[in-house]
Amino acid sequence: LIVREMLRRPEESGYTAVGFLDDDPKKKNMKMHGLKVLGTTGDIKTVLDDYPVEEAIIAMPSVSKERIREIVFGLEAEGVRCKIVPGVYQMLRGGVSVANLRDVEVEDILGREPIAVDLDAISGYLSGRSVLVTGAGGSIGSELCRQVCDANPARLVLFDHAESNLFEIEQELIRERKFEHIVPVLGDVKNRHKVRHVFAEYEPDVVFHAAAYKHVPLMEANPPEAIFNNVLGTKVLAEEAALSGVDRFVMISTDKAVNPATVMGASKAVAERIVASMGDQAGTRFFIVRFGNVLDSSGSVVPIFRSQIARGGPVTVTHKDMTRYFMTIGEAVSLVVQAGAMGSGGEIFVLDMGDPVKIIDLAENMIRLSGLEPERDIEIEFIGVRPGEKMTEELFGDGEEMMPTTHGKISLARHGEFDPGELDAGVRRLKAAAEAGEAGLVVTELAAILPDYEPGSRDGTVSPKTVSAGGG
Repeated sequence: LIVREMLRRPEESGYTAVGFLDDDPKKKNMKMHGLKVLGTTGDIKTVLDDYPVEEAIIAMPSVSKERIREIVFGLEAEGVRCKIVPGVYQMLRGGVSVANLRDVEVEDILGREPIAVDLDAISGYLSGRSVLVTGAGGSIGSELCRQVCDANPARLVLFDHAESNLFEIEQELIRERKFEHIVPVLGDVKNRHKVRHVFAEYEPDVVFHAAAYKHVPLMEANPPEAIFNNVLGTKVLAEEAALSGVDRFVMISTDKAVNPATVMGASKAVAERIVASMGDQAGTRFFIVRFGNVLDSSGSVVPIFRSQIARGGPVTVTHKDMTRYFMTIGEAVSLVVQAGAMGSGGEIFVLDMGDPVKIIDLAENMIRLSGLEPERDIEIEFIGVRPGEKMTEELFGDGEEMMPTTHGKISLARHGEFDPGELDAGVRRLKAAAEAGEAGLVVTELAAILPDYEPGSRDGTVSPKTVSAGGG
């Protein structure tokens, strides 16, 4: 398809097609559209000796990411730039053309293979329903909106406190998805009166709660704000959902809530407890979906590395042995939506994140994807572990048991029992500490609620109590 378009409109496409490589050796010397199959991908060097190729187009949407990485790095080592066609999921939406070609990104070579999702189960609880997404303009929230649109809800309520982000996702859904059953709501989950009005006005059947402060260093420096947004905002939203008779409430959580060592992680752990304690109230099923880092989300390591590479380096890495779990935004959200079809109330679902990735490997791969060589063209600088950071993240807590579910990529974290009354009293003390602006007291109250919270990293970095001793 790509070559046919090039041949039909050479000037418009800007390409002159030379030939094909195909890993089926039986196809060698066969012709398609008058162009010969020159060999397999193992013949790259030989082919390049005979043809002055400047760019290669990778049209292999179903092969593994490891194979894509081998081919890309092999071609770029020979000075050949690479473009790639969209994956199968994107092709089903937009077809294949020269206009769809894009640069190879880190998402193409890291993360997991595409995940099978039970579309019937998903459409069954979203189709024809009223759906509310908080944090709708964020990285996770906006992808949730896109995938919910595909299930054809009767109404999609976009809730966000960031005006520009809200406007952008609304316009994208209308222009690109042609989905017009949208209600953009500018508001804050901490505002109970606003939240109550939204539930009364739009009567959501399903709530995806993706609104949260997520940047670890910022929350270490501003503990009260982490409590206001991540803890109290979640409490307001969950309580109003129960009062209004919502069918399902899905909270998005993070691996940093497991054995937390940071204010951000601890705030999300408390939010998990709040939602899990509500279980199944008045017909509303509450559950949590927990996963690790998503590639290329706003403020994450990928856009930071990309910016550093564009400036000529150095690329800054905290520690040579630090690892993180990664998956693509689309994969994470598809499993979140899938989990929404599975919960009966009070569960913590944990997504299979695959194997952890070394941050240094991620940095080197991104440099090579830019056509450069680590250390030769772009320096890598180790800057040390930040306060509260762990060398490795965990998906299950010390007191949690991993249980299988009906979906091979989703597990259940069975946690120990805790007293809802004690939790409620602890959250009240936490709120009072945050309202007083006492950062150190916030950390103390978090530790009182969470026995597994260890302020400061297990790897010996500075305690938040020390960092925030002068107040928030």
